Amino acid sequence: MSLRIVIDSASDITLERAIALGLDFMPLKTIFGDEEYLDGVNLPHHAFYEKLIESGVFPTTSQITPHEFEKKYREIRDAGDTALVITLSSLLSGTYQSANIALEGYEDCVCLVDSKNVSVGEQNLVMYAVQLRDQGLSAKEIASKLEEKKKKICVLALFDTLEYLKRGGRLSGAAAWAGNLLSIKPVISVEKGEVVILGKARGSKNGNNLLIQQVGAHGGIDFSMPYCLGYTGLEDSMLRKYLMDSSAVWDGKVAAKDIPVTSVGSTIGTHAGPGAIAVSFYHL
Repeated sequence: MSLRIVIDSASDITLERAIALGLDFMPLKTIFGDEEYLDGVNLPHHAFYEKLIESGVFPTTSQITPHEFEKKYREIRDAGDTALVITLSSLLSGTYQSANIALEGYEDCVCLVDSKNVSVGEQNLVMYAVQLRDQGLSAKEIASKLEEKKKKICVLALFDTLEYLKRGGRLSGAAAWAGNLLSIKPVISVEKGEVVILGKARGSKNGNNLLIQQVGAHGGIDFSMPYCLGYTGLEDSMLRKYLMDSSAVWDGKVAAKDIPVTSVGSTIGTHAGPGAIAVSFYHL
Protein backbone atom coordinates (compact mmCIF):
# COMPACT_ATOMS: atom_id res chain seq x y z
CA MET A 1 0.00 0.00 0.00
CA SER A 2 1.29 3.47 -0.86
CA LEU A 3 0.04 7.02 -0.54
CA ARG A 4 -0.68 8.80 -3.81
CA ILE A 5 -1.22 12.52 -4.28
CA VAL A 6 -3.62 13.42 -7.10
CA ILE A 7 -3.40 16.93 -8.58
CA ASP A 8 -5.06 18.82 -11.40
CA SER A 9 -3.31 20.76 -14.16
CA ALA A 10 -4.55 24.10 -12.79
CA SER A 11 -1.73 23.83 -10.23
CA ASP A 12 0.65 24.55 -13.15
CA ILE A 13 2.84 21.66 -12.12
CA THR A 14 3.77 20.19 -15.50
CA LEU A 15 3.12 16.56 -16.34
CA GLU A 16 6.87 15.91 -16.45
CA ARG A 17 7.41 17.45 -13.01
CA ALA A 18 4.41 15.59 -11.61
CA ILE A 19 5.91 12.30 -12.76
CA ALA A 20 9.28 13.23 -11.20
CA LEU A 21 7.55 14.06 -7.90
CA GLY A 22 5.48 10.88 -7.96
CA LEU A 23 2.15 12.69 -8.38
CA ASP A 24 -0.97 11.56 -10.26
CA PHE A 25 -1.70 14.26 -12.87
CA MET A 26 -5.26 14.99 -14.07
CA PRO A 27 -5.67 17.58 -16.84
CA LEU A 28 -8.45 20.10 -17.28
CA LYS A 29 -9.49 20.73 -20.89
CA THR A 30 -8.70 23.82 -22.95
CA ILE A 31 -10.99 24.50 -25.91
CA PHE A 32 -10.26 26.69 -28.95
CA GLY A 33 -13.43 26.69 -31.04
CA ASP A 34 -13.95 23.08 -32.14
CA GLU A 35 -10.49 21.98 -30.97
CA GLU A 36 -10.25 20.42 -27.50
CA TYR A 37 -6.94 19.83 -25.74
CA LEU A 38 -5.80 18.24 -22.50
CA ASP A 39 -4.04 20.99 -20.55
CA GLY A 40 -0.36 20.15 -20.16
CA VAL A 41 -0.67 16.88 -22.06
CA ASN A 42 -1.18 17.67 -25.75
CA LEU A 43 -1.18 21.41 -25.13
CA PRO A 44 2.02 22.49 -23.33
CA HIS A 45 2.03 26.00 -21.90
CA HIS A 46 4.13 27.51 -24.70
CA ALA A 47 1.79 26.01 -27.33
CA PHE A 48 -1.21 27.45 -25.49
CA TYR A 49 0.24 30.98 -25.59
CA GLU A 50 1.14 30.65 -29.26
CA LYS A 51 -2.49 29.79 -30.01
CA LEU A 52 -3.80 32.48 -27.64
CA ILE A 53 -1.74 35.18 -29.36
CA GLU A 54 -2.19 34.02 -32.96
CA SER A 55 -5.72 32.63 -32.93
CA GLY A 56 -8.79 34.79 -33.42
CA VAL A 57 -10.70 32.38 -31.17
CA PHE A 58 -10.87 33.06 -27.43
CA PRO A 59 -10.36 29.79 -25.51
CA THR A 60 -12.43 28.32 -22.72
CA THR A 61 -11.50 25.78 -20.08
CA SER A 62 -13.50 22.77 -18.94
CA GLN A 63 -13.45 21.00 -15.57
CA ILE A 64 -12.47 17.40 -14.90
CA THR A 65 -15.62 15.25 -14.85
CA PRO A 66 -16.93 13.03 -12.01
CA HIS A 67 -16.43 10.01 -14.30
CA GLU A 68 -12.72 10.80 -14.69
CA PHE A 69 -12.31 11.10 -10.92
CA GLU A 70 -14.26 7.91 -10.27
CA LYS A 71 -12.01 6.06 -12.70
CA LYS A 72 -8.94 7.37 -10.84
CA TYR A 73 -10.41 6.45 -7.44
CA ARG A 74 -11.19 2.92 -8.64
CA GLU A 75 -7.62 2.55 -9.91
CA ILE A 76 -6.31 3.65 -6.50
CA ARG A 77 -8.58 1.29 -4.55
CA ASP A 78 -7.86 -1.67 -6.85
CA ALA A 79 -4.13 -1.13 -6.29
CA GLY A 80 -4.66 -1.20 -2.53
CA ASP A 81 -3.40 2.38 -2.22
CA THR A 82 -4.70 5.48 -0.44
CA ALA A 83 -4.85 8.94 -1.98
CA LEU A 84 -4.92 12.63 -1.21
CA VAL A 85 -6.69 14.65 -3.94
CA ILE A 86 -5.97 18.40 -4.20
CA THR A 87 -8.05 20.54 -6.57
CA LEU A 88 -8.22 24.17 -7.60
CA SER A 89 -10.68 26.41 -5.76
CA SER A 90 -14.30 25.25 -5.76
CA LEU A 91 -15.26 28.90 -6.36
CA LEU A 92 -13.30 29.07 -9.62
CA SER A 93 -14.15 25.69 -11.20
CA GLY A 94 -16.49 22.74 -10.86
CA THR A 95 -13.51 20.38 -10.61
CA TYR A 96 -13.74 20.11 -6.81
CA GLN A 97 -17.47 19.32 -7.08
CA SER A 98 -16.68 16.61 -9.65
CA ALA A 99 -14.08 15.10 -7.31
CA ASN A 100 -16.56 15.22 -4.44
CA ILE A 101 -19.42 13.64 -6.42
CA ALA A 102 -17.13 10.76 -7.38
CA LEU A 103 -16.03 10.27 -3.77
CA GLU A 104 -19.09 8.25 -2.72
CA GLY A 105 -17.98 4.71 -1.91
CA TYR A 106 -14.28 5.63 -1.83
CA GLU A 107 -14.16 7.57 1.45
CA ASP A 108 -12.13 4.78 3.05
CA CYS A 109 -9.18 5.29 0.70
CA VAL A 110 -9.45 8.87 -0.67
CA CYS A 111 -9.18 12.24 1.12
CA LEU A 112 -10.20 15.38 -0.80
CA VAL A 113 -8.90 18.92 -0.25
CA ASP A 114 -10.23 22.11 -1.85
CA SER A 115 -7.09 24.25 -2.18
CA LYS A 116 -9.20 27.45 -2.32
CA ASN A 117 -6.52 28.58 -4.73
CA VAL A 118 -5.18 28.13 -8.25
CA SER A 119 -1.92 28.15 -10.21
CA VAL A 120 1.14 28.96 -8.06
CA GLY A 121 -1.01 29.19 -4.91
CA GLU A 122 -2.40 25.71 -5.46
CA GLN A 123 1.11 24.56 -6.37
CA ASN A 124 2.48 25.70 -3.01
CA LEU A 125 -0.16 23.63 -1.22
CA VAL A 126 0.76 20.59 -3.34
CA MET A 127 4.45 21.03 -2.58
CA TYR A 128 3.72 21.19 1.15
CA ALA A 129 1.72 17.96 0.78
CA VAL A 130 4.73 16.36 -0.95
CA GLN A 131 6.94 17.33 2.00
CA LEU A 132 4.48 15.78 4.45
CA ARG A 133 4.13 12.63 2.33
CA ASP A 134 7.90 12.23 2.33
CA GLN A 135 7.86 12.55 6.13
CA GLY A 136 5.57 9.53 6.27
CA LEU A 137 2.24 11.14 7.15
CA SER A 138 -1.03 9.51 6.11
CA ALA A 139 -3.55 11.02 3.68
CA LYS A 140 -5.86 12.03 6.55
CA GLU A 141 -3.01 13.59 8.50
CA ILE A 142 -1.82 15.56 5.48
CA ALA A 143 -5.36 16.69 4.62
CA SER A 144 -5.78 18.04 8.16
CA LYS A 145 -2.53 20.02 7.96
CA LEU A 146 -3.41 21.38 4.50
CA GLU A 147 -6.79 22.63 5.73
CA GLU A 148 -4.95 24.61 8.39
CA LYS A 149 -2.04 25.90 6.32
CA LYS A 150 -3.96 26.83 3.15
CA LYS A 151 -5.34 29.85 5.00
CA LYS A 152 -1.82 31.28 5.06
CA ILE A 153 -1.16 31.07 1.33
CA CYS A 154 -0.91 34.44 -0.39
CA VAL A 155 -1.01 34.84 -4.18
CA LEU A 156 -0.26 38.21 -5.78
CA ALA A 157 -0.26 38.78 -9.54
CA LEU A 158 0.41 41.75 -11.81
CA PHE A 159 -1.35 41.71 -15.19
CA ASP A 160 0.43 43.42 -18.09
CA THR A 161 -2.71 43.96 -20.18
CA LEU A 162 -6.48 44.18 -19.71
CA GLU A 163 -7.16 42.86 -23.23
CA TYR A 164 -7.81 39.25 -22.23
CA LEU A 165 -10.10 40.18 -19.36
CA LYS A 166 -12.08 42.10 -21.98
CA ARG A 167 -12.10 39.17 -24.40
CA GLY A 168 -13.36 36.88 -21.67
CA GLY A 169 -16.22 39.24 -20.86
CA ARG A 170 -14.86 40.11 -17.42
CA LEU A 171 -14.20 43.76 -18.32
CA SER A 172 -15.98 46.18 -20.64
CA GLY A 173 -14.33 47.19 -23.91
CA ALA A 174 -14.32 50.85 -22.87
CA ALA A 175 -12.68 50.11 -19.53
CA ALA A 176 -10.06 47.91 -21.18
CA TRP A 177 -9.33 50.54 -23.84
CA ALA A 178 -8.93 53.29 -21.23
CA GLY A 179 -6.82 51.04 -19.01
CA ASN A 180 -4.48 50.03 -21.80
CA LEU A 181 -4.23 53.63 -23.00
CA LEU A 182 -3.14 54.72 -19.51
CA SER A 183 -0.92 51.62 -19.10
CA ILE A 184 -2.95 50.46 -16.09
CA LYS A 185 -1.54 47.33 -14.42
CA PRO A 186 -3.96 45.67 -11.99
CA VAL A 187 -2.66 43.73 -9.00
CA ILE A 188 -4.73 40.59 -8.46
CA SER A 189 -5.00 38.25 -5.48
CA VAL A 190 -6.90 35.12 -4.48
CA GLU A 191 -8.86 35.61 -1.29
CA LYS A 192 -11.15 32.99 0.25
CA GLY A 193 -11.02 31.07 -3.01
CA GLU A 194 -11.99 33.96 -5.30
CA VAL A 195 -10.00 36.33 -7.52
CA VAL A 196 -10.01 39.97 -6.36
CA ILE A 197 -8.34 43.18 -7.53
CA LEU A 198 -6.17 44.72 -4.80
CA GLY A 199 -5.10 47.83 -6.67
CA LYS A 200 -4.08 49.40 -9.96
CA ALA A 201 -0.86 51.09 -11.01
CA ARG A 202 0.28 53.07 -14.04
CA GLY A 203 3.22 51.37 -15.73
CA SER A 204 5.15 48.22 -14.89
CA LYS A 205 7.56 49.98 -12.48
CA ASN A 206 4.69 51.23 -10.31
CA GLY A 207 3.01 47.84 -10.72
CA ASN A 208 6.09 46.06 -9.39
CA ASN A 209 6.26 48.51 -6.48
CA LEU A 210 2.61 47.81 -5.66
CA LEU A 211 3.30 44.09 -5.78
CA ILE A 212 6.26 44.52 -3.40
CA GLN A 213 4.12 46.62 -1.04
CA GLN A 214 1.45 43.93 -1.00
CA VAL A 215 4.01 41.26 -0.01
CA GLY A 216 4.79 43.38 3.06
CA ALA A 217 1.13 44.14 3.71
CA HIS A 218 0.42 40.40 3.85
CA GLY A 219 3.05 39.88 6.54
CA GLY A 220 6.08 38.88 4.46
CA ILE A 221 7.27 35.50 3.20
CA ASP A 222 7.76 32.43 5.37
CA PHE A 223 10.86 31.05 3.67
CA SER A 224 10.60 27.78 5.63
CA MET A 225 7.53 26.87 3.54
CA PRO A 226 7.13 26.42 -0.24
CA TYR A 227 7.06 29.61 -2.32
CA CYS A 228 7.02 30.21 -6.06
CA LEU A 229 7.08 32.80 -8.83
CA GLY A 230 5.08 32.43 -12.03
CA TYR A 231 4.79 34.10 -15.41
CA THR A 232 2.47 33.95 -18.40
CA GLY A 233 3.45 34.03 -22.06
CA LEU A 234 6.35 32.78 -24.14
CA GLU A 235 9.16 34.42 -22.16
CA ASP A 236 9.87 35.67 -18.64
CA SER A 237 11.31 39.18 -19.14
CA MET A 238 8.62 40.81 -16.98
CA LEU A 239 9.37 38.37 -14.18
CA ARG A 240 13.11 39.08 -14.39
CA LYS A 241 12.37 42.81 -14.15
CA TYR A 242 10.21 42.19 -11.06
CA LEU A 243 13.05 40.21 -9.46
CA MET A 244 15.43 43.11 -10.00
CA ASP A 245 12.93 45.60 -8.54
CA SER A 246 12.12 43.37 -5.56
CA SER A 247 15.65 42.26 -4.66
CA ALA A 248 15.20 43.55 -1.09
CA VAL A 249 12.47 40.95 -0.55
CA TRP A 250 14.81 38.06 -1.40
CA ASP A 251 18.32 39.29 -0.51
CA GLY A 252 19.75 37.40 2.43
CA LYS A 253 16.91 34.87 2.29
CA VAL A 254 17.47 33.02 -0.98
CA ALA A 255 19.62 33.40 -4.09
CA ALA A 256 17.68 34.59 -7.13
CA LYS A 257 18.81 31.51 -9.08
CA ASP A 258 17.24 29.25 -6.43
CA ILE A 259 13.77 30.84 -6.45
CA PRO A 260 11.29 28.33 -7.93
CA VAL A 261 9.77 29.67 -11.15
CA THR A 262 6.90 28.15 -13.11
CA SER A 263 5.08 28.92 -16.32
CA VAL A 264 1.38 29.65 -15.74
CA GLY A 265 -0.97 27.62 -17.92
CA SER A 266 -4.37 28.08 -19.50
CA THR A 267 -6.59 28.17 -16.39
CA ILE A 268 -5.27 31.63 -15.44
CA GLY A 269 -3.45 32.46 -18.69
CA THR A 270 -6.74 32.60 -20.62
CA HIS A 271 -7.77 35.66 -18.59
CA ALA A 272 -4.36 37.13 -17.78
CA GLY A 273 -2.84 36.97 -21.25
CA PRO A 274 0.93 37.10 -21.77
CA GLY A 275 3.22 39.28 -19.65
CA ALA A 276 1.60 38.68 -16.27
CA ILE A 277 3.70 37.72 -13.24
CA ALA A 278 2.78 36.18 -9.90
CA VAL A 279 4.32 35.49 -6.53
CA SER A 280 2.90 32.96 -4.08
CA PHE A 281 4.01 32.22 -0.54
CA TYR A 282 2.89 31.32 2.97
CA HIS A 283 2.77 34.54 4.97
CA LEU A 284 4.38 34.84 8.39
